Amino acid sequence: MKLAVVGGGSTYTPELADGFARLRDALPVTELVLVDPAADRLELVGALARRIFARQGHPGRVSWTGDLDAAVDGADAVLLQLRVGGQAARDKDETWPLECGCVGQETTGAGGLAKALRTVPVVLGIAERIRRRNPGAWIVDFTNPVGIVTRALLTAGHRAVGLCNVAIGFQRKFARLLGVAPEEVSLDHVGLNHLTWERAVLVGGEDVLPRLLAEHGDAVAADLRMPRGLLDRLGAVPSYYLRYFYQHDEVVRELKGRPSRAAEVAEMEKRLLALYADPALDEKPELLARRGGAFYSEAAVALTSSLLTGAGDVQVVNTFNSGTFPFLPDDAVIEVPAAVDARGAHPLPARPLEPLYAGLVAHVTAYEQLALEAALKGGRDRVFEALLAHPLVGRIAQADQLTDSLIAHNREHLAWA
Repeated sequence: MKLAVVGGGSTYTPELADGFARLRDALPVTELVLVDPAADRLELVGALARRIFARQGHPGRVSWTGDLDAAVDGADAVLLQLRVGGQAARDKDETWPLECGCVGQETTGAGGLAKALRTVPVVLGIAERIRRRNPGAWIVDFTNPVGIVTRALLTAGHRAVGLCNVAIGFQRKFARLLGVAPEEVSLDHVGLNHLTWERAVLVGGEDVLPRLLAEHGDAVAADLRMPRGLLDRLGAVPSYYLRYFYQHDEVVRELKGRPSRAAEVAEMEKRLLALYADPALDEKPELLARRGGAFYSEAAVALTSSLLTGAGDVQVVNTFNSGTFPFLPDDAVIEVPAAVDARGAHPLPARPLEPLYAGLVAHVTAYEQLALEAALKGGRDRVFEALLAHPLVGRIAQADQLTDSLIAHNREHLAWA
């Protein structure tokens, strides 16, 4: 079994390598190829990935290359984890929206739109090369904004499924709080990528969410940085990304008063790459846990295994709505539990989404449709419309100013600008 990782020079990649090595029974990888245009960085990451395989006695071959066509040739699955413009572009996404009093974040709001405009054309170009070279390969997309990127891939007819680590993070956290094994916990996880709620936590078929909130609500709320009372009133656990919506002005004040997350990550990546350069290092360093992407490897292994073996097991993924939520278009991309087999991901039947959640989901879905049109066709008017439609913007003056700022900061990445 051959896997290729596009964006293999990411500091995330040792997390993937560690997961592939540990979980070899679930996903027997014989060849792992990392591909990235940043040759120096790729050399450091690739060598560490190879040492991780060796330390754990994994017989698979690890290699790296800057040649995308060679990397995907014969691959059973291709994982996408690229960041167009790197941390420098992310830093801009997280800062210029603050000038208008809007949240600066790389996956939602104006910053998220900027990332989508940079990313969608690049991802579609890569996907077309994969299709020409290896039409049977599955594409697993971990590239943000996952919902928009996955919708672009699926709409273009690619064999793709979107993946995020939010659901598996909650599963592992809840299992630890409840004192049970992670595989005993399943979630009623509903919404869009980075806009989700846990409406039930099932252990042995019983919904233990009320007990979880009663016994551990303070810890869960503190981790989310949301009021405990909100969780009690909802009777659900919102994704921490909901804080950008529920506590927008408070978050803006916080972001204005500290360095961007991109600046923090850039500094962390320097330290990680220095560690990776040590030929004695043969395991993922503890610092990597602070980089983000917790349990990404476990989720990636599970999803890829199901796609390639046709297991039909249930995983939380991003895929077409296909009637799951009747108030959304069938071609909207939602993040829900789905049965995953060799034909792709098939959302499980879901009880109706409560109005409190459905309104916001419908609003953001409309924005995502406009964002995808802007990414595919370009033009200032389309960017403005997408921003005006976003619930974190939604005002003419802000949308106008943000449109100009977005184009100015991303001109080198926008072919039409």
